[in-house]
Amino acid sequence: MTYEHILTDRRGDVLVVTLNRPDRLNAAPPAMFEEIAGALADLGGARAVLFAGAGRGFCSGADVAGGALGAENPGEATYLALTASYNPALLAIAQADVPVVSAVRGPAAGIGCSLALAADFCVASETAYFLQAFVNIGLVPDGGASWMLPRLIGRARATAMMMLGERVPATTALDWGMIHEVVLDEALDATAFALAERLAAGPTVALGLMRRGLHAAYESDYAAAMVREAENQRAARGSADSMEGGMAFLQKRKPQFRGG
Repeated sequence: MTYEHILTDRRGDVLVVTLNRPDRLNAAPPAMFEEIAGALADLGGARAVLFAGAGRGFCSGADVAGGALGAENPGEATYLALTASYNPALLAIAQADVPVVSAVRGPAAGIGCSLALAADFCVASETAYFLQAFVNIGLVPDGGASWMLPRLIGRARATAMMMLGERVPATTALDWGMIHEVVLDEALDATAFALAERLAAGPTVALGLMRRGLHAAYESDYAAAMVREAENQRAARGSADSMEGGMAFLQKRKPQFRGG
């Protein structure tokens, strides 16, 4: 399928989704996130997804040049853009059956920060930074940031990010536990793809259950989490990949997972 604001490239078992407005540092109009949701709905058998940004930045935030700013009722226009376009794409990432990796260089700001951190693994280059800039224009965090950030980095740091609106460099984000890894800029693409490729070669059923279980655990107590684990373990144990993993262990060889 051809898109206007993103590029999709199937590389083996990995679907690479590239935000493709480099002249605007990939500032995201609502249609870009609608296209992201469309790409996730049509994985075509891909077993992992990698998000990247074309050019110097990952995503500089929502595209506010026009759009809601030019609307007769900008508050209502912003609400509709979030509920109809941005939020459904981020929920689609959370509910995906396959692992998701993001590769960030330059800015991951506003809704771009939410997109980067929605991945299971965020790999950043030394030039990357994460920014909640909403306070600087009299707005509030969106895209799930107020739910996500306190869980990733704690209330105090999340409050500082949101209320002070200052850049968080990649190395600080790593120290805080916000992201998975920081690499040299020239190594970013290869490193992030290698991680996505490794995940794509894993037991897809189990990985999908893991990622959804992690999301659900945020909202449940200890006992409920253990019940869900038991249910997920039952589902994973019935998969072909689980059988292959067990046989490989007994035969002292590397398993060949096929996603079933």
